Amino acid sequence: MIYHLFEFLSDFDIPGQRLFTYLSFRAILAFTAALLIAIFAGKRIIRMIQKKQIGEEIRDLGLEGQMQKKGTPTMGGIIIFLAIIIPVLLFSDLTNIYSILLIISTVWFFFIGLSDDYIKVFKKKKEGLSPKAKLVAQTIIGLMIGITVWLSDDIVVRVNVPATNTVSSIYNAGDSLTVDTSRAVQDNAWQQEDMIKSTKTTIPFVKNHEFDYKWLSPFKGAAGWYCKWAIYVLMIVLVITACSNGVNLTDGMDGLATGTSAIVGVVLGIFAWLGGNVVNANYLNIMYIPGSGEIAVFMAAFVGALIGFLWYNAFPAQVFMGDTGSLMLGGIIGVCAILIRKELLLPILCGIFFVESLSVMMQTFYFKLTKKKYGQGRRVFKMAPLHHHFQKEGIPALITSPAKAIPEAKIVARFWIIGIILAVATIAMLKLR
Repeated sequence: MIYHLFEFLSDFDIPGQRLFTYLSFRAILAFTAALLIAIFAGKRIIRMIQKKQIGEEIRDLGLEGQMQKKGTPTMGGIIIFLAIIIPVLLFSDLTNIYSILLIISTVWFFFIGLSDDYIKVFKKKKEGLSPKAKLVAQTIIGLMIGITVWLSDDIVVRVNVPATNTVSSIYNAGDSLTVDTSRAVQDNAWQQEDMIKSTKTTIPFVKNHEFDYKWLSPFKGAAGWYCKWAIYVLMIVLVITACSNGVNLTDGMDGLATGTSAIVGVVLGIFAWLGGNVVNANYLNIMYIPGSGEIAVFMAAFVGALIGFLWYNAFPAQVFMGDTGSLMLGGIIGVCAILIRKELLLPILCGIFFVESLSVMMQTFYFKLTKKKYGQGRRVFKMAPLHHHFQKEGIPALITSPAKAIPEAKIVARFWIIGIILAVATIAMLKLR
């Protein structure tokens, strides 16, 4: 809103007005505002939750320090939601298609998680929203995003960006372009680009960092065109659903999902910044996506909100985010990765979430298989998701290391370190071919 206010007053000579045309300035404002909202408003929201006696119900799973968390305020995802959405509404370009999709996705996933927590807390049903209902809701928003990416004329990529001195002189000041040469030369440079609707995405270790979903289509011609978009839309649904559930599974220790999501958010923000800038995209030989730089403002608010929330969520936690927060964070990560065409990097960047989800699938599959074969189920890990494996001792399993339980704070810190290593590796892949 403030961005549009300054845009509306562009004819007036207001000191500092031009700063709002810079993505960097608006990203800094969004980060700062989100951080302050999470810290200061968060304290009041936690008190309100405590007054409403909205506390976490804890099942005794034999984990060290687990029962001490009983009654800790939950539904703290409300703090994260407000800390993200308010700065985004203030400092983002609300006419930008990428901002619109991220705002809609954030609200949608927030209400999925809120409904789940509401059923658990107020209706006293431990199972919360049924898995089927969650999956249906996640699939609907995935289809909405996928169809919009397919049909919207505002979502395009540019290929064949010329590496000339003229284009190298162009720098991106927010949404405006400035050149050091005449307008005629600039127009000539832009005419050499091809603005297209594409099913291409980024993939590491290959020459042009590109993978096209049309390669998976068994058809050619018109049928092939529809088939490639159907494959792409299904992939979008899968990625968004997997990310949302992956963060939800990871949210089992104080600060684990919060810190790990913040690390992922920083990298996605960097990718959005680079991919939305023609000079940077040309220099790094990555896909240029016009308008996607606006996502960097959203991700700045995302990271600021999480760091602010971590003030209260770090061990020992004063508040839990609940499904209100975890489903929303995963949904945002998935949608952002799709919009900047980096979804195939997620198994590396979101390696923590990926392994956590994989551990649950492995545990469930092996338990059912051995129960059918031997009459009694056996375990791969001492406990799943994976973070609880390191917290548990005395349970027979295929993998018994470590023999002794590791303190929760140390497990979280080590997972953060691994998350940082994976983040650095993902960024480094921009130059690996």
